[in-house]
Parts: sequence; C-alpha cells; structure tokens
Amino acid sequence: MIEDRTTQPVRELTKSEKRFVGIHIIFAVAALSIGIQYGPMQALEHAGLDLYPKLSFLASSYYQGLTLHGVLNALIWTTFFITGFLTMVVIRGLQRPLKYPWLNRLGFWMMVVGLVTTAIPILADKATVLYTFYPPMEASSLFYIGLVLVVVGSWIEGYGMYFTFYAWRKENPGTRSPFVALASVITMAMWQIATLGVATEILAIILPSVFGWTSGTDPQLSRTLFWFTGHPLVYFWVLPAYLSWYAFLPKQVGGKMFSDSLARLVFWLFLVLSTPLGFHHQFTDPGIPAGWKFIHALLTLAVSFPSLLTLFTVIASLEYGGRKRGGKGLFGWIKALPWSNPSVVWQLLAGILFVFGGIGGIINASYNVNLALHNTSWIPGHFHLTVASAATMSFVGISFWLVPYLTGKPLWKPKLAAAGAWIYFGGMLIFSNAMHVIGLLGAPRRTPLGLAPYIPEEWAGHLWRIGFGGTIMWIGLMIFIIVTLVTAVQRKRLPADELVEVPIAESIRDPQATPVWLDRWRPWLITAILLVVLSYGPQLYEQITQVQLTSPGFSP
Repeated sequence: MIEDRTTQPVRELTKSEKRFVGIHIIFAVAALSIGIQYGPMQALEHAGLDLYPKLSFLASSYYQGLTLHGVLNALIWTTFFITGFLTMVVIRGLQRPLKYPWLNRLGFWMMVVGLVTTAIPILADKATVLYTFYPPMEASSLFYIGLVLVVVGSWIEGYGMYFTFYAWRKENPGTRSPFVALASVITMAMWQIATLGVATEILAIILPSVFGWTSGTDPQLSRTLFWFTGHPLVYFWVLPAYLSWYAFLPKQVGGKMFSDSLARLVFWLFLVLSTPLGFHHQFTDPGIPAGWKFIHALLTLAVSFPSLLTLFTVIASLEYGGRKRGGKGLFGWIKALPWSNPSVVWQLLAGILFVFGGIGGIINASYNVNLALHNTSWIPGHFHLTVASAATMSFVGISFWLVPYLTGKPLWKPKLAAAGAWIYFGGMLIFSNAMHVIGLLGAPRRTPLGLAPYIPEEWAGHLWRIGFGGTIMWIGLMIFIIVTLVTAVQRKRLPADELVEVPIAESIRDPQATPVWLDRWRPWLITAILLVVLSYGPQLYEQITQVQLTSPGFSP
C-alpha cells in the first residue's frame, strides 16, 4: 500500500541555510556581472570596433578579455550557482538539514579561495590562455592552483550532499528518493567522475612543467585529459536546468510532472553517457586512432537520446499545465502558459534555443562535418546555445524565484525582468546564427576577426550581426543583474502570507510507484565507471606509456 505523504508538513530552509545558499548566488552573479562586460567588447571587435585600446583598464588585449569572459562565465558563474542551487534543492527535497554543514562550508570557501587565486594572474595578464588552457601555452602557477581549488571545493560540497542523501535513505528505508534530491546528487556524481581528467592534467602534467620539475608537457595527452572533462562540463551546466524544467517549471505553469520515472531515467543515462565521448573534440588530432574516434562519435550520438526524452517529457508537462490553465485546441495550451512570469519566460525561451543547440551538437558529432567546422566560428555559435542559453537563461529564470525565496523580498520590476528574456533571446538568435554562418564560410574561432587583413567581403554583414547581437544579449543580462541586485537590497519585504515557496511540482503518478531499479545507485555507477574505462582506458594507457613531456611551455 502506498503511503500518502502529501499531508506531511513542509520544511523550508532556515535563515542560516538560506544565507549559505545566498552567498553562493552572490559570488555567481558577481562573476557573471564582470564576465559579461567582455562579451560585447569581443562581439563589437568582430564588427570592426576594437574597444580594447580605449578600455584597457578592463583588459589589455582581446585574448585577455576572452580568457576573463570564458573563465568567469563558463566556469565560475556556473559552478557557484549550481553548487548553491543544488544544495538548496537537496535540503528542501529531503526535508532535512545537511548532515555535515561544516563540510559544505569548507568546500564553498575553498572555491572562493580558488576563485581569488585564479583571478589574480588573469587580471595581471599572466594567464591569457583562455578557459581551455591548452598546453604548451603556459600561465602562472596560481591560475592552475586556483582552478584545482575550485574543482576540489565543488567535490567537497558534493560529498556534503552525498552524506545528507545517504542519511535520508537510512531514515526512510523502502521509500523512493525525492526526484529533485536524487537528480541533484546524480549531477554531482557525474561532475566528480568527469573532472578526474582535468584534475589529472593539471596536477600530473601542467604544474610539474610550470614549476620546472619536467622539461615540458605532452600536448596530446593533455588535450585528451582536458576533453575527458571538457564535454561533460556541458552536462554539468545543463543538468540543473533540466532539473528545473522537469520539477519546478511544471509547478510554475500550474501543472504537474508528466513522468517521475522518465525523469529519473534521463538523469541516470546522463551519468552513464556524459563522460565517454571526449574524442569527438579530437577528430583532428592525428595521434588518436580512427576507431576510437568512431566509438566516441557513436557515444556522442547516444547522449542525445536522454535529451530527446527530456524534450518529450517537459513539453508533456507544460501541455498539462497549459490545458489546466484553459488552453484549447492543438496549440492553445502554449498561449495559455504564464508568459508574463519572468521566471517562466526565461526558462521557456532557454528551452527553445537549446533545441537549436542540440541539433548543432548532433552535427558536431559527425566526423566528416566536424573536420570542416571544428576550428571555425560555428563552435562558439554552438556552445553559446548551451552554456549561454540553456544553462544561463535557465539560471536567470530560477534566480527570479530563488532570490525572493532566500531574501523574503518581492521581485523588483517583474515586467522589466520578463522583457529582458525577450531582449536576450533576440540577441542570441542574431549572434549565434551569424557565428554559425561565418563558420560555414570558414571564419576561424579564437581570432579577433574585425582587424584581420584577410576578411572576405562575404563575411562583413555577418560580422556586423555578431557585434549587434552580442550587444543586445549584454543588455538582456544587465537587466537581470539590475533586477536581482535591487531585489536583494530593497527594504520592502513580502508579507508572511505571500512569502515565496520552492515550486516543486507533484508527479502525475505517485513516485512510490516508480520502479525500484530507477532508485538504485550501484548498477548505474558501475555501468558509468565501466564505460569510461572501456572507452578511455586503452587509449590513456597507450598515451601514458608513450608520454613525452618535451614541449616547453610558453606564455602567449
């Protein structure tokens, strides 16, 4: 017999727990606030307007600005927001405090120390190596040490979530784990498996070279270890957005989660499939046999399956909510969704953009097409539809209920906040389309194209669109930052009967009816580890046994 748990009292976060989550969001938004200032500078440079000489106090060169933009936006904003958001979700989902709060605090402050340690050499122009930091390009040792501290700090916060989840399981034998907590812990488990690659690269190859303990680095092995982490990083960005689309967005539109079972299956599949596909980023690397590239191409295509399941399940949940709101006909439910709600509209538009990003990802997995596109502007056009759209826009949408929930204050100017979503969406359509098109025309990435002497005439209009679209995107995100800042510092508070609650949706089917195998960790973890060993083990063994640490580092 299934126990009815709907009548049990809800445990909201305490003031100290809210402060702890809130400080994550403060650091995340601060990093984004700085990082996005370099976005229009780079975009306008492509359009022929080089602002770096006039704004040298922000960055002395295009590449320093590109490094700051990538590190602060793709690594710091995402990692701090995700760890804070998932900490909140675990506490609220499990209806219990963290098992060892000191452990999560230790992890957080280690991340802060890592952030400062990384920022110092970047700001001093001693780490202009972009966020991919490919050897033999070499940065200050502080840059790498700081990155390690950020990653290890996120691991420690993950351990705090694991211990809390395990304690709940012991206290509730036979009860299905709440989906939101399970998905959060799966995300952190995937992240810890994936980041083993970059941690090994920095600790075993890069730092010994920087300190002069070896004569140099092995660029091929370094790239292999980086992309062991580099592509799963995308899913670390996206899975918290998926969590919100599955479990929070349906509640916000007045509906329910379509399928608790499908949602769990999707997250387990991402745990298994996210890591063993990095060689598709190395199709142009001659040292990796074609057979291994083919295997990783197939695995890259396989990881699109849980995303397709997500597309179906989330749309079904939204349709359920739209029809509950009175939507009629084949598409009337879409119009019935609360498009005036800023949290909802940012996430809905994020999902629309991510459809295009997913299509581009499938194209990138194709060996022949990838050879033509890999080092072109097509690629940044693609990942701006992932980290800058699916992830960032969803995080913005989450923030528009999370900040009022943490502060007890009403969202400032909701109409302006919602308008920002459309502004950013429009800018991204212009920007990403132009990046894709000039990539097809052969424009290289990681290059200041605006001042290059070899620009074909057919690129000119597209380069102008990049500058225009990038500036529009910046305006949309500045609206988010201003709205969030004013919301947090205003004196006005919500009355007790209007306080914001965490919008966790019920499932149409009782979670206790979910199959037991979708609530067990061991088979999924074993499968994930085995697949990583099988897909990477032989090649890593060969590259490590033939390693040549002979490429001397240089500072670009």
